[in-house]
Amino acid sequence: MSDKDSQGIGSMAEHLLDVNGGTLPDQIYARMVEAILRGDYVDSKKLPTESELASQFGVSRPTVREALSRLRSDGIIESRRGSGSQVVRAPGTPASSMPPIRNYSDIERYYAYRTVVESGAAAAAAEFRTADDLTTIRACLEAQTLAMEGGNKGIEDDVRFHRAIARASHNQFFVAAVETSVAPIRQFMELARSVRSKMTVERVRLVQMEHQQILDAIEKRSPADAAEATRLHILNAKRRIFDAAKLR
Repeated sequence: MSDKDSQGIGSMAEHLLDVNGGTLPDQIYARMVEAILRGDYVDSKKLPTESELASQFGVSRPTVREALSRLRSDGIIESRRGSGSQVVRAPGTPASSMPPIRNYSDIERYYAYRTVVESGAAAAAAEFRTADDLTTIRACLEAQTLAMEGGNKGIEDDVRFHRAIARASHNQFFVAAVETSVAPIRQFMELARSVRSKMTVERVRLVQMEHQQILDAIEKRSPADAAEATRLHILNAKRRIFDAAKLR
């Protein structure tokens, strides 16, 4: 590979994620994206083990695990118990199940789609959730609150919160729909929160209040309230995206 090719790959990785000031998992994610683009795993497409990656990057296994979780959520790798993780899609290429988002009109359409899907998932979760589902959703919310109050973006915990609600619906179609839209959700969260190095206490409370209202409705088994709380949360999330775009 020429120096020019290497520089091109590095630029693409930086375009996919600006790691300046990012968390350690963010930086490991970016370095793994660069390695995949460089073709380091082109033969077997199989990634090294968590321990091997931790040693390679000089970080802890939990840090590597979070980076892998993000790669998995973005549809770049696939993990199977006993078989490890394999590359299934090149970074920067849209997943076949989710059209690319190219402009503001696409963002509007995406949020209209997300509103319908996630409101339905939340309503179903309110009807069919179990005690274990509630515990999982609540744990995701608490983890996100701690992360955001500590000055972190809390994006992974936010994504887990929405995925946990979809799983609590016990409807594989809601689960699949939310899973395929995870990458855009994360990208928009990155945009909305990248305009500040730290979220203000007021902003943290506002976002978490919206999440809490969804959880409360699911806990009291009120499908209508869960759907409405989700609709309002996604509407506000869209507003924060456009506000962030104006500040960049």
